Amino acid sequence: MNTDALLELIKARAEGRARYLVAIAGAPASGKTTLAAELAAKLGPCASVLPMDGFHLENSVLQERGLLARKGAPETFDAQGFVELLARVRRTPEVRYPTFDRQADCTRPERGLVSASTRIVLVEGNYLLLRTAPWAALEGLFDLTVSLEVARDELERRLIARWLKYGLPPEAARARALDNDMKNADFVAAHARAADIVLGPLG
Repeated sequence: MNTDALLELIKARAEGRARYLVAIAGAPASGKTTLAAELAAKLGPCASVLPMDGFHLENSVLQERGLLARKGAPETFDAQGFVELLARVRRTPEVRYPTFDRQADCTRPERGLVSASTRIVLVEGNYLLLRTAPWAALEGLFDLTVSLEVARDELERRLIARWLKYGLPPEAARARALDNDMKNADFVAAHARAADIVLGPLG
């Protein structure tokens, strides 16, 4: 299935629904954010993107727990808070949620909004399909699940390029990509349940 076919499928299945939640999952740098944004743009005002990133634990909390170097790993998120948010999105017309400010490297409370006019919510994140608690509780909250699969060597290339773009020197960018991000990608590959739809690399 390609992006256009996925778009038509979402339109058809969401027809007549007050709210339809789509999970867009995959490893870091697999293209989740790009796909979600593209789908939202084509679906129009009835759709919005809800990123998982707003549920990063604050750096002070990670420092206290000895997890700052692993920021981005499953245990560095408020997963239970994220599960509770999506449960509210299913039953409540208007919901505010935190977003993540990459420049400041911190969360911004209540900066995101799922409005009452939003029928299709495109939820994107690394760990939406994990079978481990508390992430596993997300399983019953999605109407459709989509996974992006990218070859491991391509993920490595993309991740190194990402950290270079953020200003890290080459060795630090490579270390950040391989010592943290790729560990998270391998964890996703080992512990995620199968998605309803699997897409190959985008871009």
